[in-house]
Amino acid sequence: MNSTNVTKKDYYEILGVERQASAEEVKKAYRKLAIKYHPDKNAGDKTAEEQFKEVSEAYAILSDPDKRARYDRYGHSAPEVGGFSGGGAGGFDFDLSDALRIFMEGGFGSFADIFGGGRSSGYSERVYRGSDLQISLKLKLEDIAGGCTKKIKISKLKPCETCGGSGAAQGSKPSTCPGCQGRGEIRRVSRSFLGQFVQTATCPQCSGTGQIIVNKCPSCAGEGRSKGEVTLSVNIPAGVQTGNYISLRGQGNAGLRGGPSGDVFVVIEEQPHDTFERHGDDVIYHLMLSFPQATLGDDVEVPTLSGRVKINVPPGIQAGKILRLKGKGIKHLNGSGSGDQLVVINIFTPTKISPRERSLFEELSKCEGIKPKPEDRSFFGKMKDALKA
Repeated sequence: MNSTNVTKKDYYEILGVERQASAEEVKKAYRKLAIKYHPDKNAGDKTAEEQFKEVSEAYAILSDPDKRARYDRYGHSAPEVGGFSGGGAGGFDFDLSDALRIFMEGGFGSFADIFGGGRSSGYSERVYRGSDLQISLKLKLEDIAGGCTKKIKISKLKPCETCGGSGAAQGSKPSTCPGCQGRGEIRRVSRSFLGQFVQTATCPQCSGTGQIIVNKCPSCAGEGRSKGEVTLSVNIPAGVQTGNYISLRGQGNAGLRGGPSGDVFVVIEEQPHDTFERHGDDVIYHLMLSFPQATLGDDVEVPTLSGRVKINVPPGIQAGKILRLKGKGIKHLNGSGSGDQLVVINIFTPTKISPRERSLFEELSKCEGIKPKPEDRSFFGKMKDALKA
């Protein structure tokens, strides 16, 4: 359904800000709601997914000064507002991939924010979480069509093999930090006529871990981690597209001195194809026919994403005609079934011909049956009718 035909809520109302809100207030409101409704935090929750798309669409408009000005003046009927497509062209629905792209490109902190990453209040977990890693994975259309498994090699911080991640030299152990008594934080109490105030801050001596390393591991200098390479296996579901990403939990950089590892986010990048064009889950193939083939009909082989197949071209087929190969497109993401392959007919016009060929064409041109009649409509007229239908 075209999004311009749907009654939408006010973008300011969606983000919970006033119409006079500053750019920073809009950004802050979006970040809070996007993290709350992010799909990775609400797996399988379609309602949360719709809300995530809704707040992302609102932010996409209100964060852009020009689009916001047009929205303030014309509302959802403004160009590039009511028909937002994620790429500046109207007429299509704002989908999940648009929402995820906006979130990832917006610089809203690490993905640890989505899951409440970082230090927790308990002593045993009061350690630094490793940082997340993001890599791009280029995929061919054939890989996307049916899904695949890819091996990727990444450089990251791994737990130190010498000390096992503790950061302490062999034969020694971390000691309780004397500055915070193992709490990882220090408190400062101040009094004023308004009462007593307590300020909490990360302990500068142990950096919040609650422990200090007296005898540091010589291999990692007390960090409990060192640089290394790992090979990861990534399962790619069918139907992904550029901007989608896959989360690999706990495969990111190791945390400081035994802290939990971050995550790896594999961002999909679809490579252009030499033969096919992608249109959603359908693929388009342009078939070139000669005059005799188009006039007399023929059985021809065409490539598909799963191999070559033979199709029948009926006699008298016209340029621009589309033959549909059911189920020969891309499998639907997180759903059953596949798209189709659309074979678009093109007629080849030779540019160089022999004297004999010229003679045959001149003789053929005198035949009434190959000349267009006045009542015949143009190709473009037929295409317009097809689009209206």
